[in-house]
Amino acid sequence: MHSMKMSEGGRVVIPAEIRAALEIKDGDTVYWELLAGEARLTTKQARIHRAQEIFQRHFPVGGPFQADALIAERRAEAARE
Repeated sequence: MHSMKMSEGGRVVIPAEIRAALEIKDGDTVYWELLAGEARLTTKQARIHRAQEIFQRHFPVGGPFQADALIAERRAEAARE
């Protein structure tokens, strides 16, 4: 747990240990979310990773994709014509 004081204009310094753990560098963009009264700080890379995990849960590697099913359906229609 880290504590810090807010300075003028609502500025807060992210502790070096947290910046290192999240691999945040000068100039990087960070994202803030307000969840159940708590602020969560994430990085672009962390958000991409989370989106990939969600996608893989719904569309596992080697599983059927809707686009593949649509292509197969169109090919079957074309073969019937």
